[in-house]
Order: sequence, then structure tokens, then C-alpha cells
Amino acid sequence: MKVAIEGCAHGELEKIYETIEYLEKKENIKVDLLLCCGDFQAVRNESDLLCMAVPPKYRQMCSFYKYYSGEKTAPILTIFIGGNHEASNYLAELPYGGWVCPNIYYLGYAGVVNFGGLRIAGISGIYKHHDYKKGHFEKPPFSQDTVRSIYHVRNLEVFRLKQIKQPLDIVMSHDWPRGIYTFGNSDELLKKKRFLKQEVESKQLGSPAAEELLHSLKPSYWFSAHLHVKFPALVQHKTDDEDDADDESCVDNGKINKKKVTKFLALDKCLPHRDFLQVVDIPQKTDGPNELMYDEEWIAILKSTNHLLRTTPQAMNMPFPGLQERWDFTVTKEELQAVREDCKGNFLIPENFEKTAPAYDPQEMPENKCIMMPYGCISPQTTRFCETFKVTDPNAVNCSKDAEKTLPQKADNPDEINVDDDDDDDDDDDDDDDDESSSSEVESSDVTDDLMTPDMSSDEVKKSDEYTTTEVSSSSSPSYLTDETSTGTLTESSQPDEPLPDIKRTPEDELCHKGPKRFKRRNQAIYEKREEDSD
Repeated sequence: MKVAIEGCAHGELEKIYETIEYLEKKENIKVDLLLCCGDFQAVRNESDLLCMAVPPKYRQMCSFYKYYSGEKTAPILTIFIGGNHEASNYLAELPYGGWVCPNIYYLGYAGVVNFGGLRIAGISGIYKHHDYKKGHFEKPPFSQDTVRSIYHVRNLEVFRLKQIKQPLDIVMSHDWPRGIYTFGNSDELLKKKRFLKQEVESKQLGSPAAEELLHSLKPSYWFSAHLHVKFPALVQHKTDDEDDADDESCVDNGKINKKKVTKFLALDKCLPHRDFLQVVDIPQKTDGPNELMYDEEWIAILKSTNHLLRTTPQAMNMPFPGLQERWDFTVTKEELQAVREDCKGNFLIPENFEKTAPAYDPQEMPENKCIMMPYGCISPQTTRFCETFKVTDPNAVNCSKDAEKTLPQKADNPDEINVDDDDDDDDDDDDDDDDESSSSEVESSDVTDDLMTPDMSSDEVKKSDEYTTTEVSSSSSPSYLTDETSTGTLTESSQPDEPLPDIKRTPEDELCHKGPKRFKRRNQAIYEKREEDSD
């Protein structure tokens, strides 16, 4: 089976598929599957761009929206994981994986699927220790903190993957397993990426969580991206007999224990003259059709660990030996049988893609739009998955927390008065609009720093319902991130020369807020003085 591996996609699907087509013609081969190792950027529209943790100048529509809208169809089955530059609001709709558009499948926070007999696993995001033990509490609209923390790896997904006992063929992660550079040519790596020297010397380069999974799962292949450089390595794992012995002692009763080997490969981002794509020939394990299937062991693990799912930011450890409760979730025969009964023995992943947001229309003029960070949306795909296998949708839980807030009632505020009650003088009204416009610019900058977060007070919820527009680039021309792998800062674009119009809104408004104008009582003296002058 010919499997194409892509590093960081950065939304350039057209270029990736064109490159594969070129290789197929040049080498006279047929690629069966494409795997993308993160930074996929499944951006459907301008609102999704606001949910990407990148500076405004890197907010480019690229080409995914064409596949989402149906204008184009992916020529090859594509499976991907999330990275640290994603439309996180969209991927949050599919915590257990699902179709982001026809023929392109997302593995979720973590997932395992089968294709043509190959077991393919993946874990999305990057490792940050301060968020590792938290639950999946983030939901759109994001704050400047949650727009980043949402793509940080959690201990729940690592714990679940560690319960897998059957052999895996492929594992994908966005960031590298920590210490992987010791199994390859680290000198060559540092020639290409000199800024990594300090992390390499301090043995801090890479993800501790991915390192733990690498030595626990021992897959045949491990593919990564993130650092924008090609790097191969060969990891020889210790056998069970070698855990407490030297590397030389691999002889048992006169027989040599064959060590398990993992072939590691990291690739670059999609740019000309860069090593961003490689085709790997993996032996076919079945004579049947190449169909995408659920993995029964993984589904059984999801069901048995469903009670460990949390949607709060509080830290919690996973079960460990010595506890009275169950800590080993190795799948039992009874649990496998329950999974088979849930899906009636049919593990074929249904092609049930449904749009949950409008697609970008390049014919619409950007200046006529009011672009805002969207609210959360529950995917019908995830709902059906959770109903079938009796697991909890964390995104639905988070959205339900705001169910009573979606149409908030404006409470009477003693510090505000209604300007519309005093409209005797048209000239004064015009001046009022100017003052409110400038005032809204100042206040709205604070709102974007403080978007909705869990457990807000009523005052905070009221504040979070106001948004500002952001200037986004809708050009489909390629634009790439720099080689720096640190997370970019999500900031609003610079203010235009002319004052912005009043574009505050509440969720019940379709575009912009059209309710009565209000101003704080501290400004009342200004208007009273104007009335005296007019008299």
C-alpha cells in the first residue's frame, strides 16, 4: 500500500494533491492514502480564521473551503490530526473524529482507525505541562488563553492510547516525541535548525507525552511535523526481558529476542523546494477493499473510560496502580462484545458529512461583512457516534452550559441610561453617535481580551456578548508561517483610519447590534452641558 505522508499542511490542499499527482505520474504509482501530521487548517469561512492562534497577517483562507463547499473533491482519502494552528472551533465539533468534508477525515483529540488492514492512531495538538491535566473545557467564542489551550494535549487522551495492547502500524503526532533526536543524526538537525541547540542539549526538545506513547505503543511507523524540517530516526525498543537488563542481554534460552523497531519520520511544511511530502510503501494486510473502519479496541477503551472525561479546567490525575477503583483498562472480551452489539457488527465509518457552517464565498466583498468569532456548534456526526457507542460529547456539554445564555436578557443597569429617550435635537444625536463610536472602540478592545470562559458571572457573560470585527485576508494565494514553532499571538488587526461603526452585537442579532444606544452615567454631564449650551 502506498501511503503519502505530509508534514504541516497549512491549508495548502490544492498544492499537496497536485504534488501527489505529479509523483504518481513520474513514478508510475498509485497513492492509496494521505496522512497529514497537523496544522491542517480546515478553515471554512472568515469566522473560522478568528479561531486560529496566529497573527492576523497569517489568516489566509487558502484552499480547504473549496473542498468543504463541494467545489472540489479530495482525490485521495485523507486522514489528519490537529496541530497548533487550526480552526479550533470546527475541530472541537468532532472530539472523537469525523469527516470535515467529503473524503477528508479528522482523527479527533486522539483516535484509532483501520484502513486496508492498517491500524492508524493519532493524537492531536502539542504538549504544554500547565494544561496537560485539565479537562476539555474550551468552547468558542475563545479568549486569548483558550484559543491556545484548546489544542494542548490532555492526559486523558494519552491514558486512553496507553491502554491499547494490540499492535499499531502507524502513529501520528504533531510535535516530536521527546528525545527522538538521539535516535537520528542530531548534528545534521542542528545544522538546519540552530535555534534548537539549547533544547537538544538540555534534553527538552519534544513532547514527554509523545515520548511515553512511543515506548509504550511501539508502532511500526511514527510520523510527526511541527518543527518544519525533515528528520528520520530508527528507534530500537527494549524487549520485556530487557527492562531491567543491559541492552546486550537479549538472549533467552539460547534464542535471540527480536527487538521491536519504530521508523520515525518528521517532515517540513508545504513550500517549494522543501521536504514536505514522502510516499511510504507499507505491506498490505488484507485482500479486501480499502475502506475506513472504526477500531473495536479503541471504541471499547472510549466506552470504559468515558467516566474520566471532564469539561472543567481543574487538574486531575488519571487512575494509577494502588487505587481501589479500576486503573487498568485493558479491553476485555465482554467489552469487545458490547462494542460489536452497539454497531451491530458493522465497523464501516459512515460517510455522513454534514455542513455546520456556511462556506467562504470569494464573490462576497469583505467590506460588506461583519466578521465575528462564532459560537459553538454541535455536529450531527458526533451526536450519532455518541448515541451509537454510548459516550459523552464534551463539546455538547460545553455548549449546554451556555444554553440559557444564548439569548441573554438585558438587565437594568443603574449606571446606564437610554439615549433614545432624549432625541429632541438631531444635531445632538449626531454628536452622541460620534462619542459612542469612539467609546465603543476603546471598550471593544477590552472585550476581545475577555471572551467567554467557563463559570462566568452574569456581568462577565454580558460583557462577553459584545464583539468587534477583525480585518481578515480572503486571498487564496499561499501564505506560510515562519520557521518559528512557538505559538503565535491572536491579536486583532490594526484600526482603520476612519472610526469603526458601532458593531457590538448580542447572539440574537444576525449581524450587528441594533438595540438602543447606551452610555455610561459618568458621561451624562457631557450631554447635560450640551443641552444647556443649546438652550
